[in-house]
Amino acid sequence: MTGDDTPHTSTGEGPSDPSRLIVVSGCSGGGKSTLLAEMAHRGCSVCTEVGREIVREQMQSGGRGLPWDDPLLFVELAANRAAQQYRSALSQSGPVLFDRSVVDLVSYLDFKGLETPPHLWRLVEACRYSDTVFVTPPWQEIFLSDSERTKGFEEAVSEYRALSASYRALGYRLVDIPKATVRDRADFLEERIAAIPG
Repeated sequence: MTGDDTPHTSTGEGPSDPSRLIVVSGCSGGGKSTLLAEMAHRGCSVCTEVGREIVREQMQSGGRGLPWDDPLLFVELAANRAAQQYRSALSQSGPVLFDRSVVDLVSYLDFKGLETPPHLWRLVEACRYSDTVFVTPPWQEIFLSDSERTKGFEEAVSEYRALSASYRALGYRLVDIPKATVRDRADFLEERIAAIPG
């Protein structure tokens, strides 16, 4: 990642105001992406999960940038994509929802016992989102593994706990999204987003 990949933020209101960049994170298999698909259907601006995109692309191309092959390469590829998303979102008006963030990526390295390179920490500092982060808690009843999510439920829960600790350590406030229907979850998210100070 080069210096040109570092987003430039503003502390004022308007299109470049990071307070309207809202992260939805949480436990793998907790219904997060399904919820964000519903939010997009309702007209919200949503940035898709970069990790899933990288896994899909690497599997199709036979690359090694996969979490289970080369975690650091995977995170580097995903971080570049996340920085592009962030820059694009800063130029938009209105709230933008992110399916995970750069915090998830560095937390994954820590969870795997790998050192985070300094340039990735700089990216975490540069890409500040709304202080309120919404999280889907572990929900075993709906948890499913697939070709892009190979971990089991217990590993997903352990990763979720480490992820939550990472967000809190960086000064974010976590709000649990209730275990409910997709419609009720979307209603909850809409109400809470409207209440976030801009």
